[in-house]
Amino acid sequence: MAGEFDRAEFDRLAAEWRYTITDMICRAGSGHLGGALSLVEVVMTLYKRVMRFDPANPKWADRDRLVLSKGHAAPVLYVALAYEGFFPKDWLATLNADGTKLPSHADERFVPGVDMTTGSLGQGLSCASGMALAGKLDGKSHTVFCIVGDGECNEGQNWEAAMFAAHNQLDNLVAICDDNKLQIDGFTDQVLSLEPFADKWRAFGWEVMEMDGHDWDAVHRTLTAAQQVKGRPVMILAHTIKGKGNRAIENRPESHNIKVPDAAAYQKYMDALAVQDCTLPY
Repeated sequence: MAGEFDRAEFDRLAAEWRYTITDMICRAGSGHLGGALSLVEVVMTLYKRVMRFDPANPKWADRDRLVLSKGHAAPVLYVALAYEGFFPKDWLATLNADGTKLPSHADERFVPGVDMTTGSLGQGLSCASGMALAGKLDGKSHTVFCIVGDGECNEGQNWEAAMFAAHNQLDNLVAICDDNKLQIDGFTDQVLSLEPFADKWRAFGWEVMEMDGHDWDAVHRTLTAAQQVKGRPVMILAHTIKGKGNRAIENRPESHNIKVPDAAAYQKYMDALAVQDCTLPY
């Protein structure tokens, strides 16, 4: 966890992360750009202001854990880990290439700092609940964070995990829903409405908080407050914009998995970034 909050520096870094994530996915020829860009402020705040970890010892027993259940958003996690020193930044340029250590979905076998291999939607919250219960049984004080997608919450396994976590009073579990209102087939409320979303989690015995997922102060304040809750797990509904910061895909269903077949398509997505004066870290 890094030092003091500098708003201008965080804004600059967020733009650089979005520039890097877009380049990574465009180099790969395809990828889940929208759901990676929507999580930049949340993931950056976790790694720079909230979580305890040691890049020199990725499996440190007392570290906070992060399960990226929506594993297709792995590029934002990879950028966070590279910038925090878990592995060299030049790995980022190899996303999903032959022989890469960075597959398109988060994989703990290859990537230092990844706490769970994810990609099969609906499974992350169950595993995070198991991690949290193990921490309780071992008398540990770390927090298990789990990022799920709103479309992912159509999966029934999430609600089984919700019952389990509440039953076991897992107050060391903080789930964050990237509530960007979109999923692969369109707008979530049209595919399968989740509303009343917050009330559903409350009915399952969770403390529920909501935040603007792109507001630095709101994100930090909410994550910090969630760690203080006792006796029950916390679900944070992070209201975000899918494809945030890229005009070509922002809040559009086609942002879920873009195809980049040629140099013209690459340039289209790079030129659509709201901030252009960024430098790639590789």
